[in-house]
Amino acid sequence: MTPWLHKVQYYETDQMQIVHHSNYIRWFEEARTHLMEELNYGYHQMESEGIVIPVLSVQAAYKSMVRYGESVWIDAQIKEFTGVKMVIGYSVRDKVTGELRTIGETKHAFLDKESYRPLSLKRKHKGLYDLFKKLHEEYLQKEGV
Repeated sequence: MTPWLHKVQYYETDQMQIVHHSNYIRWFEEARTHLMEELNYGYHQMESEGIVIPVLSVQAAYKSMVRYGESVWIDAQIKEFTGVKMVIGYSVRDKVTGELRTIGETKHAFLDKESYRPLSLKRKHKGLYDLFKKLHEEYLQKEGV
């Protein structure tokens, strides 16, 4: 999967033209949406099949500042996956230098769109389960886990 490229906009920065910390959460969502679209399984399709995946928690660790006008690659990978819950990890790297700027993760649950009750992809949406499982296994192999 290819990372998401984001060019920093002026409105995303503070008075010192440094990206405000809250914008990284939006960038994580952009990268997550990009990941889903690359899988040819975007949020519209998922929701049309009765699945929603709300964010349960989010965390970010800021390694170095990103400034107005810079571009960053945001890589999203499936770090954990059970078929009912999923953790997506993110790394934000400078487009030019490759320097790591931020790392983070979001935790999600798969819910039935009508009842908002937990949903087992393995039982109800095997194709999507297999897709996420494959990405999770690729992540583990890449990390040497």
